[in-house]
Amino acid sequence: MSESPVDRRMLEALICPQTHATLRYDAERHELISEGAGVAYPIRNGIPVMLIDEARSIEDDAKAPDLSSGGADHP
Repeated sequence: MSESPVDRRMLEALICPQTHATLRYDAERHELISEGAGVAYPIRNGIPVMLIDEARSIEDDAKAPDLSSGGADHP
């Protein structure tokens, strides 16, 4: 599915609703990352969804095993 284009100027103006810090844009995942809060806010149809309840924990990314290298059990 193709994503709608994102207005970069709009993204630069947005801040995290939890920490009030700036956000990092992840174009690959179509998300705005708040490092301080440890969450990622989705961008749907070109519109950032800045609701805390809609945010995804980015701690899950760090815990996920890297399957491309065979993981720790498969050298």
